Amino acid sequence: MSQTVNKLEKEITKRVRMKYLLHLPDHYEKESSIKWPLILFLHGAGERGDDLELVKAHGIPMIAERDPSFPFITISPQCPEDSFWNAEQDGLMALVDEIIANYNVDPDRLYLTGLSMGGYGTWHLAAEYPGRFAAIAPICGGGNPNRIHELIGTPTWAFHGAKDDIVPIAESKKMVDALRENGGNVSFTIYPKSNHNSWTETYDNPELYSWFLGHSLMVRK
Repeated sequence: MSQTVNKLEKEITKRVRMKYLLHLPDHYEKESSIKWPLILFLHGAGERGDDLELVKAHGIPMIAERDPSFPFITISPQCPEDSFWNAEQDGLMALVDEIIANYNVDPDRLYLTGLSMGGYGTWHLAAEYPGRFAAIAPICGGGNPNRIHELIGTPTWAFHGAKDDIVPIAESKKMVDALRENGGNVSFTIYPKSNHNSWTETYDNPELYSWFLGHSLMVRK
């Protein structure tokens, strides 16, 4: 017999590097006992690279740039040029842990959102770390419906443009349908006249942030 059954068990260490934008609200004070909600934002494919100015083009970092009082701590990492968010999940969670450890963050109010490639990343990361995020908002993305059981306990609000010719609306719909069929807490907003840019209207809507703040891991514990 030329083959024998064996098993490898070994602890390894991985070094991660990630550039990111950090927004602290105007009234944030390091020595205060106030704990702030935290949003992790994942950009789209067009903002990959080594220039953080690109990340400010859309979504949460754009809003934080124009409104210093935006009432969330926000972290907006940049994905390397030749990578995708799914491949960067270790770095993303290391970044989240770093910010929670060093800033006045309420770990029960950790929210995740992203657009296009970042929408895919949102579905993926929430499934990889079930129970870590208090709520998620994937925009014009998609995921693996076979992993939907990992998301049943995570409040989800998905968004997509009906005329999207970059990421078909079917990508969001299959995830939403799977969640609904399995009793998940999910809402789905379709913009009938929108193409791929369904994020501007979404992130400009104050209801999104009120919805985020209506969810806390503390309530589910």
